[in-house]
Amino acid sequence: MKSVNFTILGEQSIANDFGKKGTSTDLTLYDRKESDIIRTWVTPNGFPEKIQPLFQSIYLSEYVIFYVASLDKFTGEQIIALDSLGKKDGILSHSYDVDEARLNTMIKGTVLEQYKKVDSSNIKEEISNFPVIQKDGKSCIVIDHCFDVKGVGTVVLGKLISGKINQYDKLIHFPSKAEAMVKSIQMHDDDVKEAVSPARVGLSLKNIKPDDISRGDILTTDDSIEITNELLLDFQQNQFYKNTISENEMCLVSIGMQIKAGKFLSISPLKLKLDKPIVVLPHDVCVLLKPESQSIRIIGSGKIQ
Repeated sequence: MKSVNFTILGEQSIANDFGKKGTSTDLTLYDRKESDIIRTWVTPNGFPEKIQPLFQSIYLSEYVIFYVASLDKFTGEQIIALDSLGKKDGILSHSYDVDEARLNTMIKGTVLEQYKKVDSSNIKEEISNFPVIQKDGKSCIVIDHCFDVKGVGTVVLGKLISGKINQYDKLIHFPSKAEAMVKSIQMHDDDVKEAVSPARVGLSLKNIKPDDISRGDILTTDDSIEITNELLLDFQQNQFYKNTISENEMCLVSIGMQIKAGKFLSISPLKLKLDKPIVVLPHDVCVLLKPESQSIRIIGSGKIQ
C-alpha cells in the first residue's frame, strides 16, 4: 500500500472535499483510499489561535495545499513557516477576492514561488499528480497522537518518516530509550502486516504506557539518535519579527513535532537551554516561537550545529 500526505493551509474547510474526517484534536486528519494509494490530509485547526499546530502539521506532510482566502498576518505566518521548513512542493490557490499581485509580493523569494498555481475548482484534480515519495533507511516513526484503548492498551498514531515496519518489530522509543513491541499495525482502519514510508499508521504497542509518550516522540530501530538539552543554531532571525532577543529570554523551540520551552544562553552564536530533552534527527530544522507576540510569532529558524 502506497501513501501520500498533504497539509492544508489557509482555508482549511476544503479538506472536507478530499477525504473522510478522522482523528481531530488541534490537528485534524482526513484520508481516502483509491486503488493502492492512501492519501491523507492534515489541517492545523488549532491555528491561528495557537502557532504550534501549524509547524506540526507541516512536518507531517510531503506536500502542501495552500488555499488563501485572505491576506492577513496569519497568511504571513503560514508563508514564513513553509519557507522556514523548506516545503518546496505544493499547490497555491486563492479565492476570487484575494489580490493576486499582492499575494505574489508576499511569497516573493520564498519556497511558495515554486508551488503550482491552480484555480480552486481544479485543486482536487491536481492532487492525484503528486507522486509517492518513499524514504529508505532505518525504521523511524514520528508520533502525533497517543491513546489508552480499553482492551487493547497503548495505541499511537503517526507517520513512518523513513524505512518500513513489520508486525512484532521491536522499536526504541525516544526520548525514553525504552523498547516497545509492535503488536499490530493499521492503515486506513485496515490491519496490515507491514507498512512502508511515508505511511500513516496506527500501532498497538506492548511494553510502553501512554503516559510515557508525547507528541513528537520517535519510535525507531536507530539507536544512534541524539537527545539533548542544549542547542547551537546557525540562526537567521525572521525579518518580520521586530523585537530584539536577549540572553535569558524564554521562547518555544519547535523541532519536528516537538515543542519545548527554551532559554537563550547566548545570542551570537545562538545557544539555547531547554527545560526538557529534545530528540534531534539528521537535517532537522529548529524554529523559535514567541506565542505571546502580538504581531508575527515566529522569531526565526536555523539548522542545528
